[in-house]
Amino acid sequence: MMKVLITGSTGKLGSTLLNQLKGSEYDIKITSRRKPEGIGNLEWVYSDLSSGEGLEAAVKDVDVIIHAATSPVKNSKRVEVSGFKEFLGKMKHIKHLIYPSIVGIDEIPFTYYKQKHEAEELLRNCSIPHTIVRATQFHHFVDNLFLSKPLLKRYIVPENLQFQSVDVSDFASHLIGLMEKEPQERAEDFGGPDIMTLTEMAKLKIEINHETNKVLSISLPGKLHKSISEGKNTNFNRKMGKITFREYLSSKSNELL
Repeated sequence: MMKVLITGSTGKLGSTLLNQLKGSEYDIKITSRRKPEGIGNLEWVYSDLSSGEGLEAAVKDVDVIIHAATSPVKNSKRVEVSGFKEFLGKMKHIKHLIYPSIVGIDEIPFTYYKQKHEAEELLRNCSIPHTIVRATQFHHFVDNLFLSKPLLKRYIVPENLQFQSVDVSDFASHLIGLMEKEPQERAEDFGGPDIMTLTEMAKLKIEINHETNKVLSISLPGKLHKSISEGKNTNFNRKMGKITFREYLSSKSNELL
């Protein structure tokens, strides 16, 4: 029986992977700094990429790893790069490391993305059998970052930003499917079903939730805004996800009823 380690098991992607793998034929082991709730008899091991504590115990007797652990804000350099490098040093026996990454990280001038790209380079230069698979931004990421709180009855959004957001459950299913395949080094991107501007996404949220809010689009300077406006975070040829942003919003709205 294949033994699979899920890192970052309390995060959005990690917990989604965990839910989809429950009851499967795989022997699941999970690791994180905090023990997830409702894991039943699954084996959990404490580990911390920022300190290195517990990493060796986490990978012990494991065949495949899906590395869902990430830290975009706190200790990001340590977690994404130096801590990850230390983690790789303990994986000599691993048959397949699956590394979820982000579309456009080599073209978008954002510190966290640069660190993810450094991590990809570490993988490319190591001997561990691996698959790097980049996804576009998750639906919930775009929603929570840009559309969570209207100001003065308006969603104030940067003008012309493009997103090809994907549902986290679609991407989790894709990662699970990769476990049975040979390591690919760099797999093809995984994008959402639609490419929309942030303004369009805000208007869709207003429609779905029957809100009275309006949308105010503002122009912003800088290379970051320019790169996303140009769609560097999208891949038109890789519309792999099935759940649309509309469906995500509708499901979220129904949960609140």
